[in-house]
Amino acid sequence: MDAVQGHRPPGRARRVMKIGIIGAGNIGGNLTRRLTALGHEVSVANSRGPHTLTALAEETGAQPVPVEEAARGAEVVVVTVPLKAVPDLPSGLLDGAAEGVAVIDTGNYYPRERDGRIGGIEDEGITESRWTERQIGHPVIKAFNGTYAQDILDRPRPAGDPDRMALPVAGDDETAKRTVRALIDELGFDTVDAGGIDDSWRQQPATPVYGLRAGTDGVTKALAEASAERTPEFRG
Repeated sequence: MDAVQGHRPPGRARRVMKIGIIGAGNIGGNLTRRLTALGHEVSVANSRGPHTLTALAEETGAQPVPVEEAARGAEVVVVTVPLKAVPDLPSGLLDGAAEGVAVIDTGNYYPRERDGRIGGIEDEGITESRWTERQIGHPVIKAFNGTYAQDILDRPRPAGDPDRMALPVAGDDETAKRTVRALIDELGFDTVDAGGIDDSWRQQPATPVYGLRAGTDGVTKALAEASAERTPEFRG
């Protein structure tokens, strides 16, 4: 979910990681801002080429790279492109990534507004992130898909703060999920384990948790209240 850019909160990383971000829209751009502010080594890419990322690179210190190089050596890769663009990502995208790389999928299926009908999702009834996994040939961790981009900048809180937001995180690879949850904690948010990728429909668009600004109890409750039925506005 997108929002306008804002200030960049300060912070320092507990452990520097190499992170690749594929997609420099509002979510990708603001994750670049926050992760570089925390001291991580960030490479960022988009479909238009590194020359279009000069301003973001100058602002953040991130390294603009071609998409083919975004995952090189990365321990975490964030795929934050429109769902319709996922099949166009280069083959072997993750070949140069670090062993055990955690891949974060922030994507959402908007068939009427943007993506057109994707038969693999609608005809098979699989989750959006399971479909993305099949396209890129690697397990993913679904996170940030229902987070307002501006909140990444404006709403981090220290652990234990009563106003600290929680984000749902789904995925089958428990080691990768732990890596992603730790990174989100470092960014200033709690997390709730939303199950495996086949359970990630609970955080897709039109579910109670999508766009919810709440703590762990509220997010847990919203996940439990989700319906597996895809609403008409999110069918192509």
